[in-house]
Amino acid sequence: MDFEPSDDQRLLVESVSRMLRDSYDFTRRRSYLALPEGYSPAVWSQFAELGLLGLPFAEEYGGFGGGAQEVMLVMQAFGRVLVLEPYFPTVVLGGAAVNLAGSAAQKQAILPAVAEGGLKLAFAHGERQARYDLTDVVTTAKRGAGGWVLDGSKTVVSHGEAADKIVVSARTGGERYDEAGITLFLVDAGAAGVARRGYVSRDDTRAADISLSNVAVSDAGVLGEVGGGLPVIRRVIEAGIAATAGETVGAMEAMNEMTLEYAKTRVQFGQPIGSYQVVQHRLADMFMAQEQGRSMAMLATMSIDNPDDGARAHDIALAKVGVGQAGRYVSQSAVQVHGGIGMTEEYAVGHYFRRCMVIERLFGDPAYYLAKLAEGVG
Repeated sequence: MDFEPSDDQRLLVESVSRMLRDSYDFTRRRSYLALPEGYSPAVWSQFAELGLLGLPFAEEYGGFGGGAQEVMLVMQAFGRVLVLEPYFPTVVLGGAAVNLAGSAAQKQAILPAVAEGGLKLAFAHGERQARYDLTDVVTTAKRGAGGWVLDGSKTVVSHGEAADKIVVSARTGGERYDEAGITLFLVDAGAAGVARRGYVSRDDTRAADISLSNVAVSDAGVLGEVGGGLPVIRRVIEAGIAATAGETVGAMEAMNEMTLEYAKTRVQFGQPIGSYQVVQHRLADMFMAQEQGRSMAMLATMSIDNPDDGARAHDIALAKVGVGQAGRYVSQSAVQVHGGIGMTEEYAVGHYFRRCMVIERLFGDPAYYLAKLAEGVG
């Protein structure tokens, strides 16, 4: 299999990297964090102008017809500068849910608006009691007049506070832990009964806890088959794992570059610390871990379109473990080589460390996926 990017993919990476060089550095990023949104609306508009917000969607819905490889390359570029904008929840998670399960009318109403930058999405599936179990859904949706009534709560919804529409999972049948009976709904963020509590996550990105109290959703707001939402949720999570694997690779590249430069310039006992063999060995190990993580990210990306559910889940689990372990090693080593300065808010490497640690636990930590692999994934 050819893993070299095509000419079009190289042009995509070059245009994204050029834009980020001009508008994203660590100082600018800190200024974006101070904005009310926690990110830059101007940069979000630039994403739309470059076509990044419609990248994985079909041309008939205002997109560019890209796939998982293009998304991974963009996320890798984002990881190098720790992009704050809600690209991941809007395009990768919410956009994937609509793309996979939406009717033609739903796609036409939502995806072009997303591509233009006028509509932000969030994907609300996780619940406080569920941890990593995708079947553990206690939010309910019951038949009401002309549609459904939703009650329950969702937690740690990425950029849930900024979303205009929220893809919400709720149980329409069965018992807790049943695979059948979970349905996806498109909920207007401003609908009566929707309450959002936003906060800043440990990695500086925004998240929200969302409560739903007698929220009315029409039949037109049902996304996909009633009671058949779990396969779509699994595909969305897999797309999220592949995308964040690419982001982790970009973060590792940035940390390795920063650490190498620091080792060349930091003088201790009259010599740059990079002249000491133990530091050289650590830098070499960090680079090896980065490349191993890159291979695992490629595996996840190449597996996204595999129609075999079992094989796809197996490969995604392998990638989640491999990228998580690589990101942890590189980020911890980067902080250790930098010493005390690596732990300060004013220095970038600690922020990369925190983002990698959050990604490592997103959708399930390595221990969870190692257990799944031991059980045969299933």
